[in-house]
Amino acid sequence: MSDLFANSASAAAYDASQIEVLEGLEPVRHRPGMYIGGTDERALHHLAAEILDNAMDEVVAGHASRIEVHLEAANRLTIRDNGRGIPTDPHPKFPKKSALEVILTTLHAGGKFSGKAYQTSGGLHGVGASVVNALSSDMLVEVARGRILYGQQFQRGIPTAPLAELGPAPNRRGTSVSFTPDEQIFGEGCRFKPAMLYAMIRSKAYLFAGVEIRWHCAADLLAGQDKVPAEETLCYPNGLRDFLSSATEGMALMTSQPFADRAELEGQKFEWALTWLGPGEDGFFRSYCNIVPTPSGGTHENGFRQAITRGMRAWGELAGNKRAAELTAEDILAGSAGILSVFLREPQFQGQTKDRLVSAEATRQTEAAVRDRFDLWLSSEPERANWLLEAAIERMSERKRRRKEKEVQRKTATRKLRLPGKLADCTSTDLDQTELFLVEGDSAGGSAKSARNRATQAVLPLRGKILNVASATADKLSQNQELSDLMLALGVKKGKDFNLDDLRYGRIIIMTDADVDGAHIAALLMTFFYSEMPQMIEAGRLFLAQPPLYRMTQGSQTLYAQDDLHKDQLLESGFSSRGKVDISRFKGLGEMPPAQLKETTMDPATRRLLQVGLPARDAEGADERRAVDQLVTTLMGKKPELRFNYIRNHAASVLAELDL
Repeated sequence: MSDLFANSASAAAYDASQIEVLEGLEPVRHRPGMYIGGTDERALHHLAAEILDNAMDEVVAGHASRIEVHLEAANRLTIRDNGRGIPTDPHPKFPKKSALEVILTTLHAGGKFSGKAYQTSGGLHGVGASVVNALSSDMLVEVARGRILYGQQFQRGIPTAPLAELGPAPNRRGTSVSFTPDEQIFGEGCRFKPAMLYAMIRSKAYLFAGVEIRWHCAADLLAGQDKVPAEETLCYPNGLRDFLSSATEGMALMTSQPFADRAELEGQKFEWALTWLGPGEDGFFRSYCNIVPTPSGGTHENGFRQAITRGMRAWGELAGNKRAAELTAEDILAGSAGILSVFLREPQFQGQTKDRLVSAEATRQTEAAVRDRFDLWLSSEPERANWLLEAAIERMSERKRRRKEKEVQRKTATRKLRLPGKLADCTSTDLDQTELFLVEGDSAGGSAKSARNRATQAVLPLRGKILNVASATADKLSQNQELSDLMLALGVKKGKDFNLDDLRYGRIIIMTDADVDGAHIAALLMTFFYSEMPQMIEAGRLFLAQPPLYRMTQGSQTLYAQDDLHKDQLLESGFSSRGKVDISRFKGLGEMPPAQLKETTMDPATRRLLQVGLPARDAEGADERRAVDQLVTTLMGKKPELRFNYIRNHAASVLAELDL
C-alpha cells in the first residue's frame, strides 16, 4: 500500500497552479458548443438568430417598427433596428465601462432579467449578443440614441477601443450590429447561407404582424438560389394566417377557412393558425415562444393540443357521439398543418439553444387562451365540425385496429397460420390458373365443391350477407369473422397494408344466387373489395359469376336463362314452335345439381364471367373515379336519405327500360 502512495506522489503535482480560470468571454471560445450547440452550419446561423431576436424584442416591446438585414459578400452580416438603442451611459457597477460594452463583453448581462425593459423577450439568459461577439473575428456596434451616433469595435470579444461618439444623428435611432463569424471557430468553409437567413427573417416577419423587415443580399452570393431575392421588404399584416397560407400553398385543403385567432391572457399573448390537409399531404406543426422557434415543442404545444382535443370531445358529446370521449390529439390533428406563437414573461427553455419550452404554466395558459375560441369556431359551422369529428373517429378506429393487429401478431408469432376451416383449397400453385369462388352459404358451398376442378378451383362458403363496410366502423370490420376468414383465405391484409403480391389466387370470383338477395350479397362483397383493396380490382382480378335463373327444356334440348328478359328471348327464338318448353326456376345455387352448376357457372369452357373494373388513377379517369366514389357512398353509405333520393330519381328510367 505504501508503494502505491509513493507512486502517486511521484506523479505530476496537482495543486492550485493546475486550476485554470477563464475570464470574460474566454469560456465561450473555449467551449462554443455549450452556448450555441456546436460549430456547424446550424450553430453559425444561430448567431444571426441571437442578434435578430434582440431586434425583434424591441419590436415586440413596441419601441421599433423596422429591421434591416444585410448579408455582404465577405460573410459579414449587419442587423439594424429603429428601436431605443442599447444604453451608452456608464454602467453603475462598472463606471469605467459603458452599458453597451458590459452587454457585449459580459456573460449574463442584459436588460431582460427584471422585466422592466422587456415584458416578453426571446433572449432571457443574457448571453446572446456577448456570445456572438466572442465568436466573431470582428464586430462593429453602432447606436443612434439622443440624436447622437455612438460606435465601438471588437475583435474576438475584446474591445479595440472605448465607446466613441461618431457624430450627430438627427434622423436616426436604434442599434446596428455588424459582425463576421470567426473562421478559427467555424472553419473556412462555414458561411452564411442566404436561403437559411431569408427563411429565418421571413418567419420572424410572420410572427409579429405588421413589422417591416428589409432584406438585402449581395448579388454574388445568390448564384443558383432562384428563390432568394437580392432585396425585399417583408411585412405581413395578418400574421400567422398569412404564414399558414404561404406554408400550405399548392396543397389540397379540407377546411376552407383555417382556425386562426389571437388572444391575450394574464398580460401574455397567444396567436395560432390551424387547417386540415387533403389525403396524401404531409402535415406539420411549428411553434414559437417570444419569436424563438421551438422545434422540439414543449409545454405551449401541449396546451394547444389539449385545447383542441377537449374541444373536439365536447363537440362529440354535444352531437351525441359517445365514441368521441376516446379521441386523442393524434386522432384529431393527424393530417393538419398548424403554427403556434406565444409571448410569455420569463419563459424557461431547455438549454441555451431554446429548442424546447419547459415553462410549466404555459400548458394551462395556452389551453385557456385557445379552448373557448376553438369551441366558437366549431359551433360557427356545424357541418365542418361534424366532418372533422367523423374523420377523427375514423382515425381512432384505425389506430385501435392496428394496435389490436399488433397484439394478435405477438400472440400468434410462434404459431403456424391456418386457413379457414370452410375453405376447400385447390392443389395448384400456378397463380395464372387458380381461382377462388366466394359462394353464399354452406348449401351452395357443397354444390360448388362437388362441381369444381380440385386442381385449380377453391371454394369458400360465406354465411349470408357480409358486413356493409361502407357504413361500418373499423372496429366492427376488424371483429367480423366472415371478413377475417375471407382475408385469411386470400392471404392478404386490408387497407394500407394490402399487397397484391400476397394474393393466393389469380382470380377471385363472386358466385351468388341469380336473384335480388344474391345481387345484394355481390354488391356488399364488391363494396368490401373496393373500400379495402381496390388494387385487386384495378389489376383485373375480381369477377362476377353468371349463374342462370332458369333451366328450359324441350325434348333433348336444354337452355339456361340468366333472368326473365333472357327467358323471354329464348322462348321466342331459342326453341322450335313444336312441343312444350318445360321451365324450372332455380331457387338458389344450393338447389342446382353439381353437374349443372359446373356446366353453367364454373367450367371455364362453358361459363360466362363479368370482370369488375375501375377507372384508371390518372387525369383522364379522375372524373369517373370520383363518380364511382360518389355512387358507392350514395348506395352503400351511412345516410339512407341519399339512397332514397337516388332510387326516386332513377326509378322511372329503370321501369322504362324494363317495359313496366
